[in-house]
Amino acid sequence: MTFFNRDEQLNILGKDIIEAIKIEFSELTNEQIAITWLVYDLPMAGNIKNPTEFWQQQVRGWSDRGDERMYAGGMVHLFYLIAIYEWLEKGMVKTSAELERAIRDMVVYSSNDATGLVVDVLTGTTSGPEISSGPFQTWKYQRNFVNRYFQSLKWPELKSINVNQKTWCDGPYGRERMFQGLLMENRNILTTHSTARLLHSVVGGVAVSPLASQKMMSLFKKNSGQDELRDRGKEQAIGFLDDSLPPDANVWSKGIRDSQVRHNFAYIELPNIKPYLLVVFTEGKNLSQNERIMPYISQKFVEAMKKLELTSAG
Repeated sequence: MTFFNRDEQLNILGKDIIEAIKIEFSELTNEQIAITWLVYDLPMAGNIKNPTEFWQQQVRGWSDRGDERMYAGGMVHLFYLIAIYEWLEKGMVKTSAELERAIRDMVVYSSNDATGLVVDVLTGTTSGPEISSGPFQTWKYQRNFVNRYFQSLKWPELKSINVNQKTWCDGPYGRERMFQGLLMENRNILTTHSTARLLHSVVGGVAVSPLASQKMMSLFKKNSGQDELRDRGKEQAIGFLDDSLPPDANVWSKGIRDSQVRHNFAYIELPNIKPYLLVVFTEGKNLSQNERIMPYISQKFVEAMKKLELTSAG
């Protein structure tokens, strides 16, 4: 069971795309990529319903390895973003200029320092040296606060995820290193399905509240003149799904890369094409450094969306 309807037409197109990707990037193995694709036959913008009604109206979709667990990298920012807006909405934390700055920098610039502050606020924990067993047990329980929130939603797509770690440049130290585990077995783990479902709820205006969803969408909006972003975080901005889209595309997205992964999600609106949502995870050093793969994948999905339009017109 998935939150979307598995569509045979999308299945045929999706399988063709996977084959094309494997031919174009021969170094790619099956275990290094996962994709979830949703197509909006009805526009989402301005069509906000109550959450129950929203989830009853399933969109069409397709996935390849959509429920495979992969290292999250900066994709965890989406989950921390939704959590912090939930905490603010419920009055569990108070907003401040510094928290708002951290939220923005976490999402727009993929700042590890900003993410650290957001995680501290969400969980009431702080980084630091190793601590003794008793206090450490309490610290670990608090740090899993966000995990418990997402598990409380009872969504099957969220069962296998782990979102309890900060993001790092040089890696964790002290209690953070102890918490991650000797083999990093407690690192952040996501699937493209879990990411797609959360993004879908934001696009649909039912993540936390319509106003919160609107604020989150504004943080993901890409503008054609984002020179500031490209200057501040070149490694975050180049080689992603929006790079191969035409200038008149409206895109809400986030792309991240580090030494292990290159991940991307995007909600895309193009003229004369149905809106669609795409989540692509790629894992492995060879792919994390490959600036061609995401734009190539994006172009293939644009072609697939055009074929859908021709089919529906016919």
